[in-house]
Amino acid sequence: MRIGEASAAAGLTPRALRYYEERGLLAARRTTSGHREYDEEDVHRLRTVRELLAAGLTISDVQAVVEGLDMPLKQPGDCPIVDITNRRLAELDKRIERLTELRRRLANALTHRFDKQFHRPDQAVAMRRRLSPCERQTGDEFTVT
Repeated sequence: MRIGEASAAAGLTPRALRYYEERGLLAARRTTSGHREYDEEDVHRLRTVRELLAAGLTISDVQAVVEGLDMPLKQPGDCPIVDITNRRLAELDKRIERLTELRRRLANALTHRFDKQFHRPDQAVAMRRRLSPCERQTGDEFTVT
């Protein structure tokens, strides 16, 4: 099948397929006229690559294990993707910790600075109208300060 058919079957664009080829994740065969040609095994590999990338691995991660994508495992510990995935999970956990701390600091700073005008989304406070930090309520009217 040609590039358009293969990319559609794998849920990719032809451009993404060419990029994966450039990065060594797939080697297309060429017809005598120079057109790329793919088969069902190629489509299966492309789907696997797409799923690994969608799961959070990088192109470099996938490149590191590309040779083993099509090989059957001899033993449960033979799969290098496990080590790469564990490393990626640890990196994500660190990023989540840093982002959680940044979120906490920002929420605290806003709460401290704007007091009751700022309510975090996770608080169960229902307001008739949410005030921006530049508005204040005077009686039943809102004024911009």
